[in-house]
Amino acid sequence: MGVVMFYHLTRSPPEETAQLLLGRALVAGWRVMLRGTDAARLDWWDQRLWLGPEEGFLPHGLAGGPHDADQPVLLGRGEIGNGAQALMLVDGAAVTPDEARGLERVWLLFDGQDDAATAAARVQWKALTGAGLAAQYWSEETGKWQKKAESAGAAG
Repeated sequence: MGVVMFYHLTRSPPEETAQLLLGRALVAGWRVMLRGTDAARLDWWDQRLWLGPEEGFLPHGLAGGPHDADQPVLLGRGEIGNGAQALMLVDGAAVTPDEARGLERVWLLFDGQDDAATAAARVQWKALTGAGLAAQYWSEETGKWQKKAESAGAAG
């Protein structure tokens, strides 16, 4: 069981933070599922991930194709279809405690300027930590990412 990391976006655009985290995951040898809630928005994510980062290429694909299982990063709305060790949640997507338990890492990116997104992130924090999962809350309010809170989760 890994850790759920909440990223409170107040300065960086979501795609910049996603590219950073996805790049690190691929270097670690992990496959990742980027889960959203809307097909049009996942198309937007697809386009953004093809644009950067400048120093590299993030291999990825949209779920629903014949090669989903082969994608290092799979963008979709449903179940993990590429054997991912990590899950990135964007645009209000959620994870259950049982699903999170089987992953090395879960990242939840949320817009700190959106009250509904912040409230939904709080609900997820309570559900996941209440189920005994380790979680971290990261903020960029000072201009760089800093860990502001941590819940160790259940021992075991």
